[in-house]
Amino acid sequence: MDLLMIVLPAFLIFLTGYIGQKWIGFEIKSISMAALYLMSPFLAFRTFYANELTMEYVYITAFCLILSLALIIVVLITGFFMKATRQKMAAMILGGVFMNSGNYGAPVVLFAFGATGFDYAVIIMVFQAFLMNTIGLFAASFGGEEETTLKQSLQRVARMPVLHGAILGVVLQLLNVHIPPTFMDAISLVADASIPTVMLVLGMQLAVIATKRVAYQYVNAVAVIRMAVSPLLAVAIVSFLPVNDLLKDVMILLAAMPAAANTTMFAIQFGTEPDLVSFTTLITTLLSILTIPLVLFLIGI
Repeated sequence: MDLLMIVLPAFLIFLTGYIGQKWIGFEIKSISMAALYLMSPFLAFRTFYANELTMEYVYITAFCLILSLALIIVVLITGFFMKATRQKMAAMILGGVFMNSGNYGAPVVLFAFGATGFDYAVIIMVFQAFLMNTIGLFAASFGGEEETTLKQSLQRVARMPVLHGAILGVVLQLLNVHIPPTFMDAISLVADASIPTVMLVLGMQLAVIATKRVAYQYVNAVAVIRMAVSPLLAVAIVSFLPVNDLLKDVMILLAAMPAAANTTMFAIQFGTEPDLVSFTTLITTLLSILTIPLVLFLIGI
């Protein structure tokens, strides 16, 4: 029951967004843009400014890259045996490779591990956002009606406000620039607002997800990859990384998160089986009510 109570507070916030969207009907894109472009950069800045640069950053980067590559291989093999079309293969990559480390994973890590674990989660979130806006974009383009070029993808990455906040935080830390406490308080106010806002946005997105014309065998396959194969791969990867136990636990927990909500926006933008991708997000999010407490139990929480 205690483990379930770590997940339920997050779902209470998701439910608030869900009910609000069904009852009132918000303009989700505007709220999402505010969280992405105004709030999240402050969160990334504070995390990278306040936490000393160590080899842990290198290991986190390696973990994210290796896990993503391994999951892509698993998805491609699975799709091959299922005789998936190009569009469905791309949709499976979007749903199976990219976890919801931001508006789901980071809050759950905060509830489970406290502030130190949350800082690790934000660092991983930044690297995951980078991968999603590069590999994820290419996957969506590969299986969609609208194609994107390498230049367009790099331009999108360069415009990522979260990345800008992280880079500025690193630069100011390396230059030993002291920020007055009152300014840091203001930064923290905006940073602290980002997580509940993006959690509400996820609830709103789940309220409008379409469930029509879904190939359920592909949803089932991606759900198994996202919720079971991904954390198992994470366990194998972290066993080779010389990092502390807390960071290992955070990595494993984030690898067990459901499909990232942003992948639905990519699928809609490029016409990459959006119903399949959105329904995968919904199913894996619902499954996480059971799977996340199980992962927390297995890692000893």
